[in-house]
Amino acid sequence: MKKPWYRLLHWQIILGLLLGVIFGVIAASKGWGEWTSNWVSPFGAIFINLLKLIAVPLVLTSLVTGVASLSDVKKLSRMGGKTIALYIGTTAVAVIIGLGLVNLFKPGKNLPEETRTQLQSSYQNDASTRQTAALDVKERGTLDFLVDIIPNNFLASASNNNNMLQLVFVSLLLGVGLTMTPDKQSRPVLQVFDGLMEAVIQIVHLIMKLAPIGVFGLMANTIVTMAQDDLGQVFDLLGALGSYCLVVVAGLALHCFIVYPLLLRFFTKIPYKRFFSGISSAQLLAFSTSSSGATLPVTMDRCQKRLGVSEEVSSFVLPLGATINMDGTALYQAVASVFIAQALGMDLNFAAQATIVMTAVLASIGTAAVPGAGIIMLVIILEAIHVPSEGIALILGVDRILDMLRTVTNVTGDATVATVIASSENQLELPAEN
Repeated sequence: MKKPWYRLLHWQIILGLLLGVIFGVIAASKGWGEWTSNWVSPFGAIFINLLKLIAVPLVLTSLVTGVASLSDVKKLSRMGGKTIALYIGTTAVAVIIGLGLVNLFKPGKNLPEETRTQLQSSYQNDASTRQTAALDVKERGTLDFLVDIIPNNFLASASNNNNMLQLVFVSLLLGVGLTMTPDKQSRPVLQVFDGLMEAVIQIVHLIMKLAPIGVFGLMANTIVTMAQDDLGQVFDLLGALGSYCLVVVAGLALHCFIVYPLLLRFFTKIPYKRFFSGISSAQLLAFSTSSSGATLPVTMDRCQKRLGVSEEVSSFVLPLGATINMDGTALYQAVASVFIAQALGMDLNFAAQATIVMTAVLASIGTAAVPGAGIIMLVIILEAIHVPSEGIALILGVDRILDMLRTVTNVTGDATVATVIASSENQLELPAEN
């Protein structure tokens, strides 16, 4: 029996999102910022914390069982090669789209001098903090990121969600070890991991019942934080940076609604409308949380149940994607770096823009799947093309809104690649519509 629309999760999330925006606007106009922070925002924080709480056990159990179920290291190598190639390829396309649009429309040229000065002054403190964080990353050696992937303590790698690449490495290694272990010894261990993964999935279902309330709190907090008890600030900021925002949004839309559907069209049999309907809950959650890592449990659930991606493929491809696939972030970094250069009166030659492509693609692999991490990697890109990193103060005011949108793109990319890989491995079986 078909459920009524109001009982469907994605409609409940949409309702929570809209009510959160309305409440946020009212709160900002009435000066209820402090009350909202004390009594409404905590519900959003609790929801995100619950999702982050299960991220580590989900990645660990799903990757171990996914890799071990392949029962062949050669099969793992084949699937892994295709997955990484697709992730890097779509990220490179995203960067090129961003560079094409920002060079075509030149939004930075339209920013008045007075607005530029005001933005730099307003967000200078925040910009300095991001510069310091980026400096720590920049001073690292060329191959330090490889060293960081391999932890010297498993428990330490599992103690922090920012160490997700380390956890992925350990999980892959353990899965490979179980694949090479005789069946008699490996089977009891795999049964434990299977049981843990099923328990985690059930916990996900419980947490998602709180999604509408959590999304309401997150959206209300976002509006109030941006407005700072003055709703006019939001409209002034959007007006000043409107052309920049439009270019980023246009690039993300092209990538989501042109590039991904083309991949689905040529490499799978799933209709693109069915695809977007199937992952809508994950997209809405990605929009409200700005974290592809926090959205991972829902992305895996939707891909398996609504798109027919096998557990074997989704357990391997999606956790990896939440860690290294950041198409939306890379596109935004390309647009933002050129926009800042344009606003500061600097022209970037072909070599500089080629540097943006390479740096953005590589930086996206190491970008943490948490809100705001992309802005730190942007500082590194600006330094690479010799654009003053202080320029990030120009865009920080609207970064939260764009962060929500680029996270949607990241999650959509993960689901697209998982669907394509499943189809290529003959492990895609589209379920009947409810």
